[in-house]
Amino acid sequence: MAELAPTGTLRAAINFGNPILAGRGPDGQPRGVSVDLAREAGRRLGVPVELVTFNSAGTVVEAVKARSVDLAFVAIDPVRAADTEYTAPYVVIEGAYLVREGSPLRSNEEVDRPGTRVAVGRGSAYDLFLSRELKSATLVRAPTSPAVTDLFVAQDLEVAAGVKQQLEADARRVPGLRLLPGRFMVIEQAMGVPKGRTAAQAWLSRFIEEMKASGFVAEALRRHGIEGAAVALPRGT
Repeated sequence: MAELAPTGTLRAAINFGNPILAGRGPDGQPRGVSVDLAREAGRRLGVPVELVTFNSAGTVVEAVKARSVDLAFVAIDPVRAADTEYTAPYVVIEGAYLVREGSPLRSNEEVDRPGTRVAVGRGSAYDLFLSRELKSATLVRAPTSPAVTDLFVAQDLEVAAGVKQQLEADARRVPGLRLLPGRFMVIEQAMGVPKGRTAAQAWLSRFIEEMKASGFVAEALRRHGIEGAAVALPRGT
C-alpha cells in the first residue's frame, strides 16, 4: 500500500495517445481497458483512484520517472526499464506502417531505405523500437501518436508508423492512404510503477495475471469495442 498509493490515492496515468488503451467517452470522461484496470486495482486496495490523463506515452514515462503518478499502462521497452518496474503484458497489439496509395512501398521490409522519412509519435514504443532498428530511413517525430498521420500528410513524408488500429482509422478519415500488409512490431502493453517499487510491482503482477485469467481484460476490450488487440498469454507461456 505504501508503494502503490503513497499519498493515500492511487494516481493512475491514462494515455489518450493509444486508442487501444483509453479514450474519452461521450461525456468526455476517460474510458477504456486501462481505466477499468486502474479502478479495479483501487477497489481491491480500498483506496480512491485519481486518473491523471496524458496525450502521449512519452509524457507518461516522464511522469513515472518523476514519481508524479503511481501506476502507468505502457509498452514494455528496454529503454523505459531504467525508470519502470513492469508486470507481464496484459494486451498485445501491432505496430503498422501507413503510406499513400501511389507509394512504391509494398512491404514492411522496404521501408528502411535512404530517403524514406517515417513519421512517429515522440517517445512512443514505435519511436523507441524504430530508433534502434532503422539503419537507413529517417524518423520525423510528431508530438503525440494521434498526430502522426496529420504530420505525415502535412510534410509529405513517405511513411507513418503507429498503432495499427489508429492508422486504420486515419486511412478511413484521410482519402488516398493504405496500410502496408502485416506488422513491423508487436507491442506488449503492461502495467508499470516507478523504479524500485518492487512490492507494488509484485502485487500488480499477481493482479494482472488474475485479470487475464478471469476474462476481465477480454471483457473490457469487448465492452469498449476494441478490435485487433489480443489478451496476452499467462506469465511463463
